[in-house]
Amino acid sequence: MALDLTPEQKAAGKANFEQASGDLARAGKMNSMAVGGAPANAKDPDRRDVLKAGLAAGAVVPVSAAVYFGYQAWKGNTAVKTALIGTGDEGGVLVGDHNPEFNEIVAVCDIRPTNLKRIVEGESEVRKGLNRLYGKSTAAKIRQYKKLDDLLAEKDKLGLEAVIVATPLNTHDIIAKKCMDAGLHVLCEKLMARDVSRCKGMIKHAKDKGVLLSIGHQRHYSTLYAQAIELIQNGLLGDIKHIRALWHRNNSWPYNKSAFDKNKFAEEYGIPYYVDSWWKAVPTEDAKELTPDVLRSLGFDDPEKFGFKDVAELVRWRCFNKTGGGLMAELGSHQLDASSIILGHVHPLAVQGVGGKFFYGPDRNDRESDDSVFVTFEFPGRNYYKRDNSGHLVLQNGKPVPDEKGKDDIVVVTFTSFNTNEFENYGEWVMGSKGTMFLERESDVYLWREKDKSKKGDTGGRDTRITVSSAGGGKPALESTSTWGGGGGSTSIGKTAGGSGWDSAVRGYRTEMEHFAFCIREWQKRKQPVSYEKDKDGKLVNADIIPRCHGEVAMADAIIALTANLAMEKKERIVFEDAWFDSEKPDVPETKHGATKT
Repeated sequence: MALDLTPEQKAAGKANFEQASGDLARAGKMNSMAVGGAPANAKDPDRRDVLKAGLAAGAVVPVSAAVYFGYQAWKGNTAVKTALIGTGDEGGVLVGDHNPEFNEIVAVCDIRPTNLKRIVEGESEVRKGLNRLYGKSTAAKIRQYKKLDDLLAEKDKLGLEAVIVATPLNTHDIIAKKCMDAGLHVLCEKLMARDVSRCKGMIKHAKDKGVLLSIGHQRHYSTLYAQAIELIQNGLLGDIKHIRALWHRNNSWPYNKSAFDKNKFAEEYGIPYYVDSWWKAVPTEDAKELTPDVLRSLGFDDPEKFGFKDVAELVRWRCFNKTGGGLMAELGSHQLDASSIILGHVHPLAVQGVGGKFFYGPDRNDRESDDSVFVTFEFPGRNYYKRDNSGHLVLQNGKPVPDEKGKDDIVVVTFTSFNTNEFENYGEWVMGSKGTMFLERESDVYLWREKDKSKKGDTGGRDTRITVSSAGGGKPALESTSTWGGGGGSTSIGKTAGGSGWDSAVRGYRTEMEHFAFCIREWQKRKQPVSYEKDKDGKLVNADIIPRCHGEVAMADAIIALTANLAMEKKERIVFEDAWFDSEKPDVPETKHGATKT
């Protein structure tokens, strides 16, 4: 745990990560990068040479995300004309981190008037606002819409090519499909949809319309995670048996009611009892404009199922089962996605857990969604076997099971999220037989070596500094060292010393939008609809110009999160079924185990 690490031990862990990255890069073993749906081209001379250049001297080489993820050939392209649909918290983050050279925001759309003001004016370093990014005169020309239909009616006038959807979860599939019907490419925020059937519907719609569908699990585009996973894939941690993921928050401090401004906020919808980012005060301006009648006339296919009964449900959508997916959807989906990638893009085998509303209650930021969850997943390890269609034992990758490895190989992955204590930073602890890695807050990675007890006097643990031996020939291994070897040399984090913890290249928001734009331009050059054709091995033929977190990848994340909710609600261990992860099959967890409460 991070609780008892000293500053010196964390410094050693960070230095170890940089040392190992540099050693592997110098040995030419950092070219297998495969964070998302498709690996970067290891044979690409630009990427290969940049990774190696200067590392012999231990230099830190700032590899750009574009080179790392294979979309550096952007020069000569014009920015993709893009509309942002949903200008609230996450929409503000995406606008604040987008690159206008790749995505030009030409329109914004939101039914909440206060959100439209926020997206223009900005409010922080994270949510910078259009005025700051484009300048006030240019920002004033960006069209604003309150209704999606009005935006789509003027798509040709705007020259619109793509949309970014950052609306409440229960609206994702409806909005995405309408935009696809209009011939627009879609980047939709996570979670993909409120249930798995709707995820499969979105995938089919994208294929039928021949457009791109990307989902915003940004870790697929984080250079930090990319580099960490390359170390894991090189075997430096050994045999991984446990990943401990956590994302805790402290939303339990009393709200200062004397600060409640009755002119700005509608008292009839309640005053917060706690300072809580999910249970907010309702702006008076929104309450006056968005009456229940107006909300019912928003144009959704089924307002009773997909709409909002009042403005409070709209503002606090994460707190309701109908409109949100709770802690697993909002937080856990990111970390289980990362765990799946770390273990080799595998699907979990089973899940069970405990969750509930244990803290909030009547007159205390009451909600339907859980405020505490503790779930345990069983994932397949490298040597996990299953039976193929002929009944033969095969490894997870489909290869025959060697006699000496014919055994169950389970990795236990736990995820916890609570609203009453954030003493530990959020992140993922990856625990292997030879080493431990901690990915902290999407901003730093630490690496420590386990003590080799077969060697007398061997050192290891939190205070030990390491190098990677045999990197030039045999299998890489962590070795203790009392001095620095050939020098560290982080290959591509793109984070300056002493820089802000919020770093575009590290967190992946900017990168996912840049690659989305790159894929759009590449398909336009081909002058054909987007094709999701697969080869005989089930791999995308055009993987290099399909977003890394495309629909089928994101659907797996939704299945993981939503099935965990089912397991907690039903108080049972649920076994995942292969058919759930097949977008062509109608099978979904909700059919077999019942939908979650609404």
